[in-house]
Amino acid sequence: MTTTAPRQKPRAAASHFAKTLLGAALVSTALAVAPIAPAHAFAAPESFADLVEQVKPAVVMITTSTVVTEPAGGMPGFPPGSPFEEFFKEFGMPNMPGQGPQGPARPHRSDALGSGFVISEDGYIVTNNHVIENADEISIEFANGTKLDAKLVGTDPKTDIALLKVESDKPLPFVSFGDSDTMREGDWVMAMGNPLGQGFSTSVGIVSARNRELSGTYDDYIQTDAAINRGNSGGPLFNTSGKVIGVNTAIMSPNGGSIGIGFSMASNVVSKVVGQLKEFGATRRGWLGVKIQDVTPDMAEAMSLSAPEGVMVSDVPDGPAKEAGMQSGDVIVSFDGNPVKDSKELVRRVADAPVGEAVRVVVMRGGKEQTLLVTLGQRELAEGSDGSDDGGKATPGGSDGEVLGMTLSPLSDQLRSELNLPSGMIGLVVTDVDESSESFDKGLRKGDVIVEAGQQPVLSVGDLEARVSEAKEGGRKSVLLLIRRGGEPRFVAVPID
Repeated sequence: MTTTAPRQKPRAAASHFAKTLLGAALVSTALAVAPIAPAHAFAAPESFADLVEQVKPAVVMITTSTVVTEPAGGMPGFPPGSPFEEFFKEFGMPNMPGQGPQGPARPHRSDALGSGFVISEDGYIVTNNHVIENADEISIEFANGTKLDAKLVGTDPKTDIALLKVESDKPLPFVSFGDSDTMREGDWVMAMGNPLGQGFSTSVGIVSARNRELSGTYDDYIQTDAAINRGNSGGPLFNTSGKVIGVNTAIMSPNGGSIGIGFSMASNVVSKVVGQLKEFGATRRGWLGVKIQDVTPDMAEAMSLSAPEGVMVSDVPDGPAKEAGMQSGDVIVSFDGNPVKDSKELVRRVADAPVGEAVRVVVMRGGKEQTLLVTLGQRELAEGSDGSDDGGKATPGGSDGEVLGMTLSPLSDQLRSELNLPSGMIGLVVTDVDESSESFDKGLRKGDVIVEAGQQPVLSVGDLEARVSEAKEGGRKSVLLLIRRGGEPRFVAVPID
């Protein structure tokens, strides 16, 4: 089971930790001291004591206070789905909203603990969003016992990062971000924080793996065996030069305790988010305006590509890419002067690009490269829009048929109504699939709509048969189909031998 390293409620049972959901990214920083020249490898010192002494003043314990509602009489209410909820129901004591087993609910304050670190002498502090989420009051405690009230500057739930600010009469010790891309498997790292509410604590381990993905679009986790427990959320992961190369966020554990599989969001992701939160109070990610998928070996062969690299554009709704002339079926091979290997890489690159900036995007179309100049939009403003392009031509009549193990029918007004499809959609409806066919093995199912074959529209069964014949004559082993399922587009390469 993978869980976040959540904020710690004082004296709370550790079993609660195992029930928390996956976390997202964190933040980090490295101490403002004379920089140490990075070595080719981060060797382990004879002792970590000097490093601890160097960075500890910038690591903080975070206490939050939130008003919660629990029943009177000392009997807590239980969340939906809790086994205790079923227990009370069985014995005739339902846990109704606002009404606990022993009387009406009453509000009170609940405290929770987490970790963080200072990134500037004027008091900016990084932690996890889930550490301070819904908090009414946030207090910061330094290792020397100094306590300051903090205000929330901004949050990014997508990466689980929050930026806080405290006011101090004197400059505060702080740490700086390092380059997480320089870290290698086997390099020594040191985690600091407030595990299990025990106060400031240090643990040491190595980088176990890189580029781990857990649950988010922008995930880039460093896996470490340094002990990370409840209450470590938001704490920094240092290299041996005292630079923050990750933020401790999640662990994999069957019981909620550390078993040596912890995850820290890479500093190169975190630092960009923190910069935007500091400047704007929110993130401003670039937006290309396309639906994409990775190019598989079958798809590359069907399109006569030299290798399964780049990103296939499956749909181009209204947005920056469409305005620049991008089309469904284009394969993005370069973004802003750098090659694109897969969809994950493209998403991160676009998100990191400045909003409103015109970037060069190179696509493969019809076997030839084309360069498009796309002015990026802002993802946050675009999210929630329909993003679909339902325009199309009227569908001519036609008859049913069988191709590639599928029984197909041209879209009619009746079928559009039955399948709840847009009135302008064209293509062939899959009414049945032979389970022994290649089409079934590739994931095609009853109700799918084939919109294109060989990157050309299909209006009839004859159109699809012609595209299959053309692929065979061209010496290809598969034909590329564009299907829509539930309104979502996807390319599938179906073998034709």
